[in-house]
Amino acid sequence: MGFYQFKQELKVNASIEEVWDFISSPANLKKITPEYMGFDITSKGLPEKMYPGMIISYIVKPVFGIKTTWVTEITHVKDRQYFVDEQRVGPYAMWHHEHFIEPIENGVLMKDIVSYKPPFGFLGSIANALLIKNKLKEIFSFRSKAIKQRFGDYRSVSKPSEVKMQAI
Repeated sequence: MGFYQFKQELKVNASIEEVWDFISSPANLKKITPEYMGFDITSKGLPEKMYPGMIISYIVKPVFGIKTTWVTEITHVKDRQYFVDEQRVGPYAMWHHEHFIEPIENGVLMKDIVSYKPPFGFLGSIANALLIKNKLKEIFSFRSKAIKQRFGDYRSVSKPSEVKMQAI
């Protein structure tokens, strides 16, 4: 029964305020999700900005076009620094996603840490090795491109963005 972590860093050419305003609005989630996932927010009357305790429900088609209900709770928010969403109903046995932003010279460093446990015990571990970890990399790659399109690519001599996947 595996427990895994996915980590990604992305540097963008924008201010903390611009990035925070974008990522803290539930309405923007669809803009950074691949179209093939059929992502639709089903919660009605969501406010413009997230807050601790906010429940957001979606319909997604993560694998083979099968519709899945996903409900997350925003459990922590520190304005212009980070927020955490946790799955309450959905395809994973456990999902905890930390979103961090911090100012850097000429831009913002975005960090994501997704800790997750696939369902179905050892079968979930096999599914992770064959499908899930690659699907996460694909989704976050799309997300990186969408965010860079919106804010501009960070130009620097520093190391490129990192993508890490590990079993814990």
